Amino acid sequence: MNKKLLSYLERFITEERKERFLEIIAQRTNHFTVAMEDVFQMHNTSAVVRTCEVFGVQQAHSIEGCFGKRLDAKIAMGAQKWVDVFRYNDTQSCIDTLRAQGYQIVATTPHKNAYFLNDFDITKKSAFFFGTEKEGLSAQVLSQANTFLKIPMVGFTESLNISVAVAIVLQQLTDKLRRSEIAWQLSDEERLNTLIHWTKQSIRNVNDVLTRYEEIKDTL
Repeated sequence: MNKKLLSYLERFITEERKERFLEIIAQRTNHFTVAMEDVFQMHNTSAVVRTCEVFGVQQAHSIEGCFGKRLDAKIAMGAQKWVDVFRYNDTQSCIDTLRAQGYQIVATTPHKNAYFLNDFDITKKSAFFFGTEKEGLSAQVLSQANTFLKIPMVGFTESLNISVAVAIVLQQLTDKLRRSEIAWQLSDEERLNTLIHWTKQSIRNVNDVLTRYEEIKDTL
């Protein structure tokens, strides 16, 4: 049924758009994902989502228990349309959800006995947790992390803006991932569902189109 739906929706986008989707989705991955814990500055959360989109990470997770919704569409520059953003009211539910999906929990921190970026083992599905601007990750994340990761720094300052840190981590690790023999691309089901979502995002009056599809789908 989903294949039939996608085929129908594709009637309402250009061939150029369709080809662009296929080009982009071939580079998408769920092997890595990013989780942000109670980020205060809205522009930082939005910038992280944009960074995920740029480096082909299909999912982002935002824990919003302290400060509420932290995504600004203008700052994300439309990236939220192409990345799946999941929101959580508390840290534990995010950790539990990602663990159930087969991810190891990776806490990014300069203050632990952590792997340097160059030495990180990319073979396991990994959810990279990034903390608040001032205090970093909570004890809850640090105590439950499977492993730790840090970016090598040689200056006096021992911290980076979260969006900068995410960009450094994803650029290096996704590049390494794509040059590896790991099966990092989306599964057939993930690919299909993502293409449906993207195509819906590209259709004006999509609700009318979906209503019409429901009326005629048995004849297609």
